[in-house]
Amino acid sequence: LEMLSTFQICACTNELCLLADAEPRPHTALALTYGFTVLHGLTLAGSTCNPCGTLQHIWGDGMSAQAGGLKIGAQFVAAVLARGFMHFVWSLGVAEPHAGALAQGCSNPLQTTETQAFFIELLFSAVFQLAILQLDAVHPNFRVHFIALLITMLVYSGGNLTGAIFNPALAFSLHPYCFYEKFLSYSLVYWIAPSLGKLVL
Repeated sequence: LEMLSTFQICACTNELCLLADAEPRPHTALALTYGFTVLHGLTLAGSTCNPCGTLQHIWGDGMSAQAGGLKIGAQFVAAVLARGFMHFVWSLGVAEPHAGALAQGCSNPLQTTETQAFFIELLFSAVFQLAILQLDAVHPNFRVHFIALLITMLVYSGGNLTGAIFNPALAFSLHPYCFYEKFLSYSLVYWIAPSLGKLVL
């Protein structure tokens, strides 16, 4: 379940990043963000698809380190598989934006200082975790829309600065070349910051 859910969210977001410049901006990208999030919530309920969420279950809910490590491993494997799958889809040239996708190196999603980016990702992760805890009692059919709206608002608020990813597996799927070139900076912003944001609550 973790592999499938992480694969879905990574594949959809990889495609969404290519379509983000579609007109009218930013309305198209935000509508797709909301739509993909609702689709994900309705089709794969109960999955974490975020290593930070799995760490939180290990830290606060008594999940064994072995089970948590297996889930996190599955999430990162799915992130790599999703990136490879999307490269295959883009190589088919189905849509015009796909043409330049394969030539991308590090697209440098950080449009602010590393310190600011660190605190943005930490804050967004904490806000998201707090919302998940507060919405736990809400009926699933309504909860998925509240979560999708929150994610869309966070993407609108900080997407132009860091991408508003707050998911280490998703960040690795979207920007693998950046982790190769600037591993320390990107691991600090996209892995450590969201993990801390989950664990502080």
